[in-house]
Amino acid sequence: MTVPNPLARPSRRTLGGTKPLPSMVVLESQRMTLRYLVPEDLNALFELYRDPEVRRYFPDGTRTLEETRQELEWFRHGHPDHHRLGLWATLERSSGAFLGRCGLLPWKIDGQHEVELAFLIDKSRWGEGFATEAATAIASHAWTALGIQRLICLITPGNTASIRVAQKVGMAFERELTDEYGLCHVYSCSASSMR
Repeated sequence: MTVPNPLARPSRRTLGGTKPLPSMVVLESQRMTLRYLVPEDLNALFELYRDPEVRRYFPDGTRTLEETRQELEWFRHGHPDHHRLGLWATLERSSGAFLGRCGLLPWKIDGQHEVELAFLIDKSRWGEGFATEAATAIASHAWTALGIQRLICLITPGNTASIRVAQKVGMAFERELTDEYGLCHVYSCSASSMR
């Protein structure tokens, strides 16, 4: 698997409850707005990334403030090579609270171009269905607005919560993959299987 940037394999609070500018909004679900990251997201994102429990199943572990800043800058306008993809700030619509970061990531795995459905929600909001709602909205956006035909999730073995979210959006276990980060399980679905 080739990675376009060493910090591209990912990984909270709004601008004081300020509504995001319409041009920054990527998509909305019933309870969430997903928008491009802005510099003011840094502290909230860092709180998320430095938490060992939140990052337990990320092969690169927790992130420093500088690593978090670099990733935020990398994704500020979408993925630099695929502007309609990237990691997006995920905000609660009712309160403006920063819930996490979710999105779509491009990968090249075993010579094949793939798009990963990525989701990470603040542990204080786990169990409220936000990851599933975000993943469902992002998958629908991928199929209908972007014309993506196949999505994957790269899940570290033992991460049962992420497996459940992947299954709820229609993914099934496909295979094991070992790369420079170690072992992960590939879950996948295609647009045609969702019709």
